[in-house]
Amino acid sequence: MAVLPMRRISIYGLKKERKQLLELLQRRGVVEISDAIPEDRVFRKTDVSVMEDKLQKNLAVAKEALQILDTYLPEKKSILDSLNGRKEVSPELYDSFRMKYESVVATVNRIRSLNKEILEARAELLKLQAYMEVLHPWIGMDIPMNYPGTKRTKAYIGTLPNIWTLETVYEKLAQGEPLTAEIISTSREQTCIFILCLKEKAEEVFENLRTIGFSYPNWAGSLVPAEQLEELKEQILGTRQSIDRAEEEIRSYKEQRGDICFLQDYEAIRSEKYGVISRLLQSGKSFILTGYIPDENAAELEEEFSRRFEAAVELEKPSAKEDVPVLLRNNGFSNPLEGIVESYSPPAKGEVDPTTVMSLFYYMLFGLMLSDAGYGAVMAGGCITGLVKYKNTLEESMRKTLKMYLFCGISTIFWGIMFGSYFGDLVDVVSETFFGQKVTIPPVWFFPVNEPMRMLTFSMLLGIIHLLAGLGMKFYQAAKKKDYQTILYDVILWIILLISSVFLLLSMKMIVDILGISFILPPAAGRVAGIFAVLASVGIILTNGRESKNPLKRFLKGLYALYGITGYLSDVLSYSRLLALGLATGVICTVINQMAAMAGGGTFGIIPFIIIILFGHTLNIGINALGAYVHTNRLQYVEFFGKFYEGGGRKFQPFRAKTKYFKFKEEIKNG
Repeated sequence: MAVLPMRRISIYGLKKERKQLLELLQRRGVVEISDAIPEDRVFRKTDVSVMEDKLQKNLAVAKEALQILDTYLPEKKSILDSLNGRKEVSPELYDSFRMKYESVVATVNRIRSLNKEILEARAELLKLQAYMEVLHPWIGMDIPMNYPGTKRTKAYIGTLPNIWTLETVYEKLAQGEPLTAEIISTSREQTCIFILCLKEKAEEVFENLRTIGFSYPNWAGSLVPAEQLEELKEQILGTRQSIDRAEEEIRSYKEQRGDICFLQDYEAIRSEKYGVISRLLQSGKSFILTGYIPDENAAELEEEFSRRFEAAVELEKPSAKEDVPVLLRNNGFSNPLEGIVESYSPPAKGEVDPTTVMSLFYYMLFGLMLSDAGYGAVMAGGCITGLVKYKNTLEESMRKTLKMYLFCGISTIFWGIMFGSYFGDLVDVVSETFFGQKVTIPPVWFFPVNEPMRMLTFSMLLGIIHLLAGLGMKFYQAAKKKDYQTILYDVILWIILLISSVFLLLSMKMIVDILGISFILPPAAGRVAGIFAVLASVGIILTNGRESKNPLKRFLKGLYALYGITGYLSDVLSYSRLLALGLATGVICTVINQMAAMAGGGTFGIIPFIIIILFGHTLNIGINALGAYVHTNRLQYVEFFGKFYEGGGRKFQPFRAKTKYFKFKEEIKNG
C-alpha cells in the first residue's frame, strides 16, 4: 500500500517547440498541470477562449453527427464489445488527420443539416396530415373553405358541437329571416355546416351562431376541399420523398463513421491542449509550465525532454504547504480496489493508503455475502475469460473491474465450499428428481441455513477483527507521525476495552447460550477482563478530553468519548448483514431449485427444469452480487474507515489524451 511521492516539475521551453512538447506531454500522461507561478510584466497568460469555443462547438457537432448516424445506421454491438476498449493508433495518424480535417468537419455539418431537414419535414408532414383530417369532413362541399359569399350575401362555413339536424339549425337561426343552411357532414363530436344569409343580417346570424357554439375550421384553403385534399396528398408524397432522400444521404456516410469518431477524439485532445495553453506563462519567444509528476516518472521524462527539445526541466520536492495530488500504487491483488478507495476519498496528506489492508477484508466479506460455489465459479470464469480473451484491448479501468470480481468470485467459491452451497442445493434436487437417489455434497464447515446462530457468531467475530484492524491502521498512522499520545490514548486503550469486553461477555453463560458457543471462559478470566475493561474506561475518560484545560470539560469530553462504546456495539451488529445476505442467497437458491423440481423428472420435465434454473439463478446472482457489492462497500466506508480514515486528498489528474474511441501507442516518433 503506497501513496506515490510527487515532484514539482517546471518546464522552461521555446514557443516554437510548444506544440510538439505539449503533444508529447499529453501522450505520456504523467504530469498534472498547475498554476504555481504568478504572472508578471514579462510572462503572462494567453487568452485562447475563442479557439476553445470553436473546438467545443466542433466536438459537440461531431457527437451529434454520431448520434444521428446511430439513429439511421445503428451498430450491432454485444455486451462483450465493451471489453474491446479503444482502438490503438499511431501518433502519425493523429498528425496526418489535419489533412482531412476540413472535409470531415464539412461532413458532420452536412449530416447535422440533413437531420435538421428531416426533422422540419416530419413536422411539416404532421401539419399536412392534420390539414387532411380537417378537410375530410368537408369533402362533399363543392365550394372553397374560405368562400366569403356573394356581393349581397355572407357565408359562414364552420362547425357546431355534437350532432345537429337541418331542422334544428333553421329553428335556431332563421327566425323568419331569409337564410340558407346546409349540413355537409355530421359525427358524434361535431356537425359541419354551411350558412348563407343576407349581408345586412350577417351580424345577427353570426351572434345566433356564436350562442349555439359555432366555430370556424382551423384551416381554410382557396380550393374546393376535394381538390385541396389531392394537393395535400401530393405535398405529403413530396415531403416523404425528401425525407427518404435525406435519410439515404445520411446512410451514405456509413464509411465515414470512423473519421467522425476520430474527429471527436481529435477535438477533445486539442481542447485539452488549449486548456493547458491558457494556463501557461508566456513571453514573446518562451513559455513556462508547472505541475506535479510522480517521482518514478520524473527522471525518464526529464531525460526525454532534454534529448528531444531545447527545454530546461526543473524538479523539486514539494513543500509541506503545497496541495500535492494523490496517486495510489498497490500490488496486483489490491490495485483493483483503488477505485473503491478513491470513490470514498483519496488519502489526505500524511494518511496511509488503506487499499491493501482493505482488500483482504473486501474479498472475504463479499464472498461471505454471496457464499455459493456455483455463483463464484460463474463470476470467476466470466472474468478469466474476459481477461484472457481481451487482454490486448481491455482498458485499464475495465481490467481492474474484472480482476476485482475475479478475486470476489474466488472468495465466493471458497465460502461456498465451506458452507456446502453449489447453486444452493441443486446437486440434491437434480440427483433426487432425475436419478431417484438424493446425493448431497457435505459442507467443509457447516450449513448456515441449518445453524444461523453459528453463522451470526462468526459474522460478529469477523466484524470485531475488522474493527480491530481499523484501530491497527490508526496505530500505524500515528506511529508514522510519532504521535505516541494517540497511540496510547486513542488506540491501545480502546483495543484493551474492546478485547476485555469480549472476554467478559464470553464468561457469561447467558451470552454463550444465546450465541450457541460450545465453550465458556472461567469466571476468573471474566473478572480479570472486567478489571481491564474498567481500567481502560477510566483511561479513556481521563485522556480523551486532553486538549481542554478546564478539568470539568476534560472529564465531560472523556465521558462522551467512552459513550462511543455504543457505536462499536452497533458496528459489530452491522456485520449481521453477512448472515442476512448469505442466508438470502441460499434460501432463494433453494426456492428456485424446488420450483424447477415441480416440473418433474423424465424427458418432458428436463426442458422446463433447465429454463427455470437458468432464469432463476441468473436473476438471483445478479441481485445478490449487487447486494454483496453495496454492503461490502458500506462495511468498509462506515465501520472500517470510520476508525482511522479521514480522506480529503486530491486525486492526481494528469494532462493526457482523454479520448473515447482511439488511444495512442507509446512509441512516438514525431516531435
